[in-house]
Amino acid sequence: MKTMSRLSKAYESAYRMPFNQNSKLIFFSDVHRGDNSFSDEFAHNQNIYLHAMNYYFNQGFTYIEVGDGDELWEHSDFKHVRFAHDDVFNVLKQYYESGRFHALYGNHNMDFKNHSYVKSNLENYFDEFTDTYENLFPGVIFHEAIVLCHEPSGKEIFVVHGHQGDFINDQAWPFTKFLNRHLWHYLHVVGFTNPASPAKNLHKRHKIEINFTKWIKANHKMLIVGHTHRPKFPGEGDEPYFNTGSCIFPRNITGIEIENDTISLIDWRTRPDDEGRLCIVRRVIHGPELLEKFMK
Repeated sequence: MKTMSRLSKAYESAYRMPFNQNSKLIFFSDVHRGDNSFSDEFAHNQNIYLHAMNYYFNQGFTYIEVGDGDELWEHSDFKHVRFAHDDVFNVLKQYYESGRFHALYGNHNMDFKNHSYVKSNLENYFDEFTDTYENLFPGVIFHEAIVLCHEPSGKEIFVVHGHQGDFINDQAWPFTKFLNRHLWHYLHVVGFTNPASPAKNLHKRHKIEINFTKWIKANHKMLIVGHTHRPKFPGEGDEPYFNTGSCIFPRNITGIEIENDTISLIDWRTRPDDEGRLCIVRRVIHGPELLEKFMK
């Protein structure tokens, strides 16, 4: 099965990263930062995301972006994405400069697999207000996967975007990207959905999730992914499959936190307070539960 072999290959070549009971990790995926046009699905959640990222930075968290952070299928020039979300990239730059930023590439930003593309577009940028080049992420490397190695127990958590083995979004991604940029980019603005997207295709999404659980059973590893846009926290007796969800829901963003050797699925959204004022608030959807329950 292609998914099984692709996930295993990503696991074997993954960046190994130690963590322990003092580590604080926040995982978001499928942010899909765009150019702030009508097709930018992230734009309406930018302030929620920015508030959450400032919170995690001040609390000492390390940020792990689990793929599809930037929407490069629809937008050919990264500089327009960075300019559209300048405040967000300034916060990401703070994480990077403090050594607390790690990112995976997904199918929508597979260009970041290419080191020359990353060097040309992400190491620095031209500041139009100061007429100078400024550092952004000098020397940054985007990985296909990360294996978190728990120092006290020696057990592992496998983190990967999740498009691996999904033929139309993996092996055929250049063709799918072409269609997305020249067709679906315009059609979804007026209500059409892209059948290649697991987020818009229920059957496709469930098939991918079944493959995830098969890989976990065969390899005895806890798995954190994105890609399907469906938040997931395993129930009693389920395989340890976790999904961050996405940052482009209509009114909220979801992610996964690891802190004090526990794991939680969380939600940030805008809600009215008792006096009708809108506030951005964090809510725990599932957890916190001890990691040892899930790490095999």
